[in-house]
Amino acid sequence: MPPSSPPTQSRSEVTKAAILAAARERFAADGFERATIRAIAGKAGIDPALVMRYFGNKQKLFAAAAEFDLRLPDLTQIPRDQLGVTLARHFFKRWEEDDILQALLRSAVTNRSAAERMRSIFGSQVAPALAPLFKDQREAATRAGLIATQTLGMALCRYVLRLPPILAMSQDELVQWVGPTIQRYLTLNTMV
Repeated sequence: MPPSSPPTQSRSEVTKAAILAAARERFAADGFERATIRAIAGKAGIDPALVMRYFGNKQKLFAAAAEFDLRLPDLTQIPRDQLGVTLARHFFKRWEEDDILQALLRSAVTNRSAAERMRSIFGSQVAPALAPLFKDQREAATRAGLIATQTLGMALCRYVLRLPPILAMSQDELVQWVGPTIQRYLTLNTMV
């Protein structure tokens, strides 16, 4: 059964939270294709029909479980020459902290809904974080896309493909390699 609820939460909120926690774990471990409603329900300690009642289908459950806040820093408060290193360190820390981001990346390779969710996260969070740095907002979006190529590419190699040389690198080494590239994407030409 889902954990007992605090007095302010209804039983349905607690059940829904238990389903989401179980879904994040199963999607992280198995990816979208292999995770099953039955396994998610089992992990949550509920009947599979409740999963369907609350979320409708596996794609909707995945979308809800894949809600993710990158928690980007205020880039206007970072010294200009430290932007790339700061963002690289932040991204790698987030990848390491939350398995759902890894699950989302793993699933995005083969699932359209997951790929759209990943695009949405980067489009709705990274570009707006960069916006105050640039006069032209299209430029901020382009630079956000370029940053995504580095962070998503490295994450794919490290967390999904598990390439031995990339997997063997410390987080500091990753930042040393990727930070200057992100810095170049951010500072090439002029900023506000």
